[in-house]
Amino acid sequence: MKPDFSDADVQKVADRFKGIVETHGGTVEKAGKWDKRKLAYEINGFKEGNYVLMNFEAEAKVPAELSRLLGISDDVIRHRIYKMDDKPAKV
Repeated sequence: MKPDFSDADVQKVADRFKGIVETHGGTVEKAGKWDKRKLAYEINGFKEGNYVLMNFEAEAKVPAELSRLLGISDDVIRHRIYKMDDKPAKV
């Protein structure tokens, strides 16, 4: 998210997207501010950003809808959704 957001603003946006997951039948383990960091490269004129981490479980259609909404949100600089494996990795 944008670097000029306060912690409360970041949490408000995270809660909004958490609500989207829950509205579509998913469950959210946690959603909140992770850290404010320098971006690897400039995005839309921003060199820093507030990182948010949300762990959730939902049907396959939910991440697609969430990605669509994150992509059109003015508050979000960039987003990624990762699928977690059920099995732990072998070392």
